[in-house]
Amino acid sequence: MPVNASEKHVVVVGAGPGGLTAAMILAQRGLKVTVLEARDHVGGRNGSIRLGPYTFDVGPTFLMLRDILDQVFHEAGTATDDVLEMRRLDPMYRLQFDDRMIEPSTDHEKMRSEIARAFPGLEESYDIFMEREQQRFKMLFPCLQKAYHSPKTLFSPGLWKALPHLALGRSLYSVMARYFEDEKLALSFTFQSKYLGMSPWQCPGLFAIIPYIEHAYGIEHPIGGLSRISDAMADVARGNGADVRLSTPVDRVLVQGRRAVGVRLADGEKIECDDVVLNADFGHAATHLFEPGTLRRYTPDRLARMKYSCSTYMMYLGLDKRYDMPHHTIVFAGDYRDNVQRIFGGRDLTDDLSFYVRCADATDATLAPEGESAVYVLAPVPNLRGEIDWEKRRAPFRETLLHAIEQRTAMKDLRAHIKEERVIAPPDWEQEYRVYKGATFNLAHNLGQMIYLRPRNKFEEIDHCYLVGGGTHPGSGLPTIYESGRIAANLLCRSHGIAFTSGNLEA
Repeated sequence: MPVNASEKHVVVVGAGPGGLTAAMILAQRGLKVTVLEARDHVGGRNGSIRLGPYTFDVGPTFLMLRDILDQVFHEAGTATDDVLEMRRLDPMYRLQFDDRMIEPSTDHEKMRSEIARAFPGLEESYDIFMEREQQRFKMLFPCLQKAYHSPKTLFSPGLWKALPHLALGRSLYSVMARYFEDEKLALSFTFQSKYLGMSPWQCPGLFAIIPYIEHAYGIEHPIGGLSRISDAMADVARGNGADVRLSTPVDRVLVQGRRAVGVRLADGEKIECDDVVLNADFGHAATHLFEPGTLRRYTPDRLARMKYSCSTYMMYLGLDKRYDMPHHTIVFAGDYRDNVQRIFGGRDLTDDLSFYVRCADATDATLAPEGESAVYVLAPVPNLRGEIDWEKRRAPFRETLLHAIEQRTAMKDLRAHIKEERVIAPPDWEQEYRVYKGATFNLAHNLGQMIYLRPRNKFEEIDHCYLVGGGTHPGSGLPTIYESGRIAANLLCRSHGIAFTSGNLEA
């Protein structure tokens, strides 16, 4: 008997990119959808910060693999270009070492020439990289688009065919070192491990697909910042009939007989529903959104033993000056390996920093007044499992970071031009953004915490509860978070016998 989708009520907890993806798709398919967001704006870590006349993205600033964004908007009944104005970046970014810099391009011949300029004689290695990594991407990425909610899903032919491409036992750095004999050139294709909050010497080699995706498909910027994607998704969800409620924190997921039956708000109101989609940080959700003792697998002790990403020290600076800077600049520490080991070993901070600066003003005039600049700064640091006393180190680290920026970029007089400023340090990620241990990129992406071994989109602990976001499959990064939302929407609809069509391989 056909199911009337409108009779099914879904509550989405959290209006981050994964939750909004699921909400707009489910609403398009006719389900009743209520989105509950604790903050007064949507987006979560993909939201915005406004300081006076300056606008900043909270977290993600790189948009790669736009195809996935196009697909999820299409499934929600619209087109990306109808709701966002996109700009392609070329060069994609500047990579600044202590003795040279390189500006990667998605134009193959330009990139060969750039390698020949910065690393003479090694340009042919780029041809080999692109050819071989194309095959890895073709085999692996479809596997990341599938759900792994039961043991039998591990026996899909596609996953078994992909096994030889997993680079088992090899790190991302070791994979790239086979292509590029110069260490700094290899690092130019491994810094992307930081998108996952991991060390390139620990990040699994299969993630060589990330630099390949950048070089094959490019990086784009939505005018208004990447937070505009979340705003657009919320608008589409509302247009499809979803109720998006802001400033509405959820206190508990209500469970009866191992089944999610609704949520209780912080003010005591209870909302009954047929399904709950959790878009909260997974560690926070497991420790705060269920009654103690409800979860049997992801107990506090188990969560404490799991592996997590690094954290980040963020600075959002409104300047009364504009500098001649690329859109994206990544600056490598002089001793990059030591810097990375300190970050992921939880050891003390160092003056020899790696950091990232976004000056989007040349691309996007909407972020700051004319002649001024909204500068975003990110420095990877240990998460709260480390030994750092942030109450004591917060202010000194700010000075160290500002000094490093002035020394190693064109912003030589940066401090004299700061008119607005906000800092988010690891304790702020945990306390204000509800990120477990301040691990900005969520659970680590080691092989023991991926695919079926990662918290599943159809949550294995509680029936009619679905997980989306970086803490579930397929993992961190906007394209994979969008996929988590789409996978969850498809699994939810299938559980109720609701017919749908989807570009996702789970359809």
